[in-house]
This record gives sequence, C-alpha cells and structure tokens, in this order.
Amino acid sequence: MKTLILNGSPRENGDTVSLIKIVTENISGEYKIINAYRCNISPCVDCRYCWDHTGCAIEDEMLDIYEYIQECDNIIIASPVYFSELTGKLLDLGSRLQTYYCSTAFRKEKPILKKKKGAVILVGGGDGHMDKAYSTACILLHHMNCHTIHELVSSHRTNDLPAADDRNAIQGIESIISFFSH
Repeated sequence: MKTLILNGSPRENGDTVSLIKIVTENISGEYKIINAYRCNISPCVDCRYCWDHTGCAIEDEMLDIYEYIQECDNIIIASPVYFSELTGKLLDLGSRLQTYYCSTAFRKEKPILKKKKGAVILVGGGDGHMDKAYSTACILLHHMNCHTIHELVSSHRTNDLPAADDRNAIQGIESIISFFSH
C-alpha cells in the first residue's frame, strides 16, 4: 500500500504535522509526504499545454508527484485552515492538477486509471468554518481519482487545545488508517 500525504502547513512542528505524524507512525506500507511550503512547485500559469499534451509544461518537483499519484493507493490532504480555505501554497500545488481536468475535458482521456481512497485532515484555531476548505480538498481528491473519501477529520480549537491532544481528531486519524487498510 502506498499513501501520498499533501501537507499544507508552513510550520514544521505545528498542529497539522502532529496529526500527520500519528498517521505515519501507524499506517502500513509506504508513504510520501509533500510539504507544499518546502518543495519547488510553481502554480499553474494557464499556458494550456495540457489541453493538447499529457502532463505539464512546467518542469519542477510536481513531475515526481504526478508519478506517485499514478501508483499510490491512498491520498491525504492535510492543512491548516486560513480564512476558511486551504493554505495558499497547498492551493498552488493543487492548481497543477489542472492537467487531470484538461485530460478529461479536452483530450477525452482518463488521466489516472488506478482508483484511490482519499482523506482530508484540517486544523484551525479559529471559528471552526471548515466546509469550504473541505469542499476544495474533495475537488482536488476527485481529480486524483479518489472517489471514496473518508469523512472530514478536523481539530478546530487549536488556539486552546493542541491537535495532538484532541481526542476526536486522534480517533478520526485512527479511522482513516482503518479505512485505508480495508
């Protein structure tokens, strides 16, 4: 089993990473973590290369991620929530999934044959409005051929309670691990 984890957190030891760590300590198989703030991935520039070609005209670390997306079994999007949305750097990375949309819409091809399971982990200290971020994450997961998506796992009181101490979030992580293994 291979799992891709897209980490949208700028903080190396923050609440999002504490929940990712629980996943990686307990999940079976291989996993790869992509940290949106520490990788060399440019956002989509709407050059329209992918309207007629497989892949992307921008040659950066996203090319390796495209390969891993093809072969993985599970994908997790984990992010803090800023102003009710995924972080900007994670959205930059997500914009590069435009190639999958264009493959289907313009070239009438199926870009990813292998079906995957998906999950979303969101963390925030604010007012708990995570619906928009969850919706965006699900759209990204669908473009990566995740049609079975675990219910949202969140910790939205991190100003008062660290995510690593949030029992509901930890139970949600345990549920994701079980979901991926069956």
